Amino acid sequence: MKLKLDIDPYIVAMMAAEVAAGERALTAAMREAGTGLKTAWRTQITGAGLGRRLANSIRNQNFPRSGESLDAAALVWSKAPVIVGAHDAGPLIRSKNGFWLAIPLAAAGKSTRGGRITPGEWERRRGLRLRFVYRRTGPSLLVAEGRLNTRGQAVVSRSKTGRGKVTAPIFLLVPQVKLPKRLNLDRDAERALDSVPGLIVANWVEGRFG
Repeated sequence: MKLKLDIDPYIVAMMAAEVAAGERALTAAMREAGTGLKTAWRTQITGAGLGRRLANSIRNQNFPRSGESLDAAALVWSKAPVIVGAHDAGPLIRSKNGFWLAIPLAAAGKSTRGGRITPGEWERRRGLRLRFVYRRTGPSLLVAEGRLNTRGQAVVSRSKTGRGKVTAPIFLLVPQVKLPKRLNLDRDAERALDSVPGLIVANWVEGRFG
């Protein structure tokens, strides 16, 4: 018995076209899923009141960076992973040296370097000494003797008579603080992952009949 196999060039071309359609569909689906996840995370962050700057730390990158592939993928990440991760996990924060965490109050103002101002930076900038006040029934304090300016921040008093001079609480001292969980990034990541099969099918059909 002799068998003869002929491959129709039309079938070969059709199979090649189908592979190309699959490459286009999968690549487009991963790009849509990655962009959608980036948008969802940014929306979560701004919705939690964490600011546009932190939201813009969320980035995404498509692979391959150009062209199309059946191995296409999307990577979504944050350029501020420690901050975003903390708000996502809600960790218990303790002082590194085992003593106190200094929580700045309104009279402390803000740091020139961004983030929370520290007691050391505050003393250098204000030219005032902080004094420790122990409280048995509540958080202890770091206070300063001075006056409050129009922004409610403690500054050096220039009055010779002591007029307007106050003892202003500058920092609360606590042994630890529980950061509230304000984000749920896994929820959006799972939704993006679940959307991929439907996106592949939609882009494949659109590629055929669009």
